[in-house]
Amino acid sequence: MKLFLDTANLDEISDAINKGIVEGVTTNPSILAKEPKTDFLGHIKKIASLCGEAGNLPLSVEVFAKDANSMFGQAMEIINDVGYENLNIKIPVGFEELEVINKLSSEGVDVNCTCCFTAAQMEMATLAGSKYVSLFYNRLIDVGGDPLQVAATVSKFIDEKGTNTEIIAGSIRNPYDIVNAWEAGCHIVTAGYSVIKKSMKHSKTDESVNGFLKDFESWIS
Repeated sequence: MKLFLDTANLDEISDAINKGIVEGVTTNPSILAKEPKTDFLGHIKKIASLCGEAGNLPLSVEVFAKDANSMFGQAMEIINDVGYENLNIKIPVGFEELEVINKLSSEGVDVNCTCCFTAAQMEMATLAGSKYVSLFYNRLIDVGGDPLQVAATVSKFIDEKGTNTEIIAGSIRNPYDIVNAWEAGCHIVTAGYSVIKKSMKHSKTDESVNGFLKDFESWIS
């Protein structure tokens, strides 16, 4: 069970790496758009540099081509231009996109199939050769779905097929989602900086620590 950081913010990546808790970084076009406007490849290279310094952490970068026919070429361009050994390419799930996943996989590229909501989508992407299949956890809950059941189903499928595919739970909004996703069979949870930070907070923790310090202060003075 691994924790990835879902961000394109350099300060957040650096801080989380320094905490020793993240084993990878995921990005997407929406996340990148939250950062100050800059050169796309230049920014990805900065993220890759941080990941490299931390021990060659996997970094997922999504294509932004709108049609499947253009995705393969764009993916190879990103790989060649960034030049990072552990760069994973995110391809959105879809029928035509399965061919892109298969071609990239055949070229030795680790693919992260993203925007998955169903077990069928994730299992088909696994068959096509995807290294990672990303389940949109809370977005699935929003439409009445059960991400825990989907994760458990796909986990069983992967085990029975004997592939090296890993399930990533994304779209994480609450600290308890992290634990629940791991428990359901997700190999990786990718969460935003604020959610990870929030996972270390509890009112009773603060109360207890403050109480210890207050008692000690009265004793030592």
